[in-house]
Amino acid sequence: MISVWLIDGDDPALVADELRRVVAGLVGDADRALVVEEFSGDEVDLAAVADACQTPPFLADRRVVVVRDIGRFTTEQVAPLVAYLDNPLPTTALVLGAGGGRAATKLVAAIKAHGHVVGTAVTARAAPGWVRERVGRAGLRLDNEASALVATHLGEDLGRLPSLLEVLAAAYGPGARLGAGDVEPYLGPAGGVAPWDLTDAIDAGDNDKAITTLHRLLEGGERHPLVVLAILARHVQAWLRVDSPAISGEAAAAEALGIGAGRSTFPARKALDAASRIGSAGIAEAVGLVADAELDLKGAQEWPPELVLEVLVARLCRLGRLGRRGPRPRAGARRR
Repeated sequence: MISVWLIDGDDPALVADELRRVVAGLVGDADRALVVEEFSGDEVDLAAVADACQTPPFLADRRVVVVRDIGRFTTEQVAPLVAYLDNPLPTTALVLGAGGGRAATKLVAAIKAHGHVVGTAVTARAAPGWVRERVGRAGLRLDNEASALVATHLGEDLGRLPSLLEVLAAAYGPGARLGAGDVEPYLGPAGGVAPWDLTDAIDAGDNDKAITTLHRLLEGGERHPLVVLAILARHVQAWLRVDSPAISGEAAAAEALGIGAGRSTFPARKALDAASRIGSAGIAEAVGLVADAELDLKGAQEWPPELVLEVLVARLCRLGRLGRRGPRPRAGARRR
C-alpha cells in the first residue's frame, strides 16, 4: 500500500472530491468506521497525526489517516510527519488534502519520495474529457453535446460538477442517458472563464462571444472591473510592443515580450499576427480606447463599470474585424 497521498490543487471542491475518491479506494470493502481516522479543525496537532499513523490497525488490515488543509502548517509543525515518512508503517495510508496555503517544501519532498501527489487542476483543453470521466464515475451517461455544454458552461468552476451530477442523478435516476436539453435546466449560472477566452474573441472580432465572455469574467469569475481592464491593457500593450519593422518573426516577438528561453512562444505569435492585421493606426487607437476606459472607470463617465467595459470590448472587436477585412483603421481623435 502506498504510504502517503497529497491531493493538490487550488479549487477546494475539486480537492475535496478527489480526496473522497482516494479515501474510498483505500477503504474498499472494509468498515470505514474502523479504518478511517480524520483530523480536522483549527487545533490539529500533527504530532498526534504521526502517532496515529504509527498505530497498527484494529479489527482491520489497514488504517487510513486523513488531514485536510495541510498548507496551513509551518515547516516546524510538519516535522513529525516528515520524520514519520522516513520509516512509514506499511499498514497505514496517510492522505493529505491541499488548502490553507502552500504545503511545506520538506513535507512535499517526503511525500514524493514515499507516495503520490495527485493534481486536481484541469486545463480548458482537458475539461471535456475530465467531465466525461466524472460523469461515468457518477453512473450517468451524457452524450457528446451534453458533456461539451457542461464543460463550457462551468468554465473555470469545475468544482461545481460533483454537486451538479448529484442533482442530475436525483432527477433522472442512476444510469440515465442525458442530452443537452436534459442537462441545461440544472446548470445554474455560468462559471468563470480564462482571460485569453476574452482576448481571443477580440482578436477574432467576435463581438457576441467577447461580450458574453466579459460578463463571465466579471460575474462567474468575480473579477473586479479594473482587473479586467488590466487584462485588456496588457493585451493591447503586447500588440504595441511587437509593432515594429524590426520584428518579423516569432522569436523576435517573443524577445520583445520578455518571454524567456524554454517558454512557449505561442503568445508572441498571436500578438504578432494580431498586430500585423490591425496595423499601427489601429493599435494607436486601441491604446487610446484603453486609456479612456481607465478614466471612465475612475469617474470620468457616470456609467456602470460593466457598461464601460462593454463599450471598450465592442470597440476593440471592431478593430479586430477591420484588421481581418484588410483595411487598417485610421488613427483619429479620442472620443472626447
